[in-house]
Amino acid sequence: MAAPCYLGWDFSTQQLKVIAIDEQLRVIYEDNVHFDKDLPEFKTQGGVYIHSDRLTVTSPVLMWVKALDMILEKMKSLGFNFSQVRALSGAGQQHGSVYWKKGSIQVLKNVSPELPLHQSLQACFSVSKSPIWMDSSTASQCSALEKAVGGAQHLASITGSRAYERFTGNQIAKIYSQKPEVYMQTERISLVSSFAASLFLGAYAPIDYSDGSGMNLLQIWEKVWSVSCLDACAPGLEEKLGCPVPSHSVLGPISPYYSQRYGFSPDCKIVAFTGDNPASLAGMRLQEGDIAISLGTSDTLFLWIQEPTPALEGHILCNPVDSQTYMALLCFKNGSLMRERIRDDCASGSWDEFSKALSSTGAGNNGNLGFYFDVMEITPEAVGIHRFNRDNQKVVSDFPKEVEIRALIEGQFMAKRIHAEKLGYKVSKYDEKA
Repeated sequence: MAAPCYLGWDFSTQQLKVIAIDEQLRVIYEDNVHFDKDLPEFKTQGGVYIHSDRLTVTSPVLMWVKALDMILEKMKSLGFNFSQVRALSGAGQQHGSVYWKKGSIQVLKNVSPELPLHQSLQACFSVSKSPIWMDSSTASQCSALEKAVGGAQHLASITGSRAYERFTGNQIAKIYSQKPEVYMQTERISLVSSFAASLFLGAYAPIDYSDGSGMNLLQIWEKVWSVSCLDACAPGLEEKLGCPVPSHSVLGPISPYYSQRYGFSPDCKIVAFTGDNPASLAGMRLQEGDIAISLGTSDTLFLWIQEPTPALEGHILCNPVDSQTYMALLCFKNGSLMRERIRDDCASGSWDEFSKALSSTGAGNNGNLGFYFDVMEITPEAVGIHRFNRDNQKVVSDFPKEVEIRALIEGQFMAKRIHAEKLGYKVSKYDEKA
């Protein structure tokens, strides 16, 4: 009998990825489909369509389905033993939404194993191009939502975040206001994560608490939809969303389609999919008091938190591992590109020189401090280079190169801690002594 294994899926912006692990968490298979390269017929750039207004950003739903077909067919051709898969789960890019047309549930339940999934589902979506996290076209809907519930801070207190243009509730409100007939033709609205789970389940998968708390619609304390937020976005929305569930819920067995076409065991379980950021917290095995920082084009900080205090900056999401606790998420736009620019200016483009210069200065930088924002920052909303000396006097000219480098690094990391503490993060007494 084949050794049991588990599949993890990631429906991200630019590609679909799969990984198989055994019971010792060893990777036994991994692969991906790159949307631009492997599915050129959809003509995406970076997995998306950027519309003429430069604000609207969407992705074709059928591209995601066809990518799944493609990766499963490849696994089958390579002899992957699907019967050994005991359970599968996954993640999706946060905030994106999928709109199922009325009657699609019957199609989803009864797909023919003789056909690739994308052929069976091609007429199932009332919106063919899904709004995704890169979209910033819903400023008016954000203003309306905040006004409807009594202001930005009150909305944050309910849902964990003030109104953000990429958040799903505001995207739904835009579709309802601009294309009410399309909204009325929609029987179910999924997040990318719950849409992906639905494909495997053969039924509409519920939205999980963690990904659901990135919508400006979920009451993060009670784990139910906020009636006032729903009503501000579109009529009859609760029925179209379904009931949210804990992120680790077992949703049911895999659809017969996968058993008949690929040889999955009928007993293979589908565990709720979640958003990519909550999945990162789970995958990093964070515990209370831990912080994880991703140093990318944008720096992202996320942490396990017990008693959050939602603010106008950052996000509070339900914890995917423990439904009674929370995760905080902060995004800083001036990340690696800012560090690379200072590296080029002060260390001849060399990370080795950068590191030596950093090591040559002491912690605290003799009181010299800098805030470096080449582009308008998210947290806080600021732009420009701001330097201060030990007497708290603003310094217009550059610091010496080694002082500049330490000012950048210390400024970035102090900002992360300060904003994390505003959201309720507490430094333990042990950490303070250390």
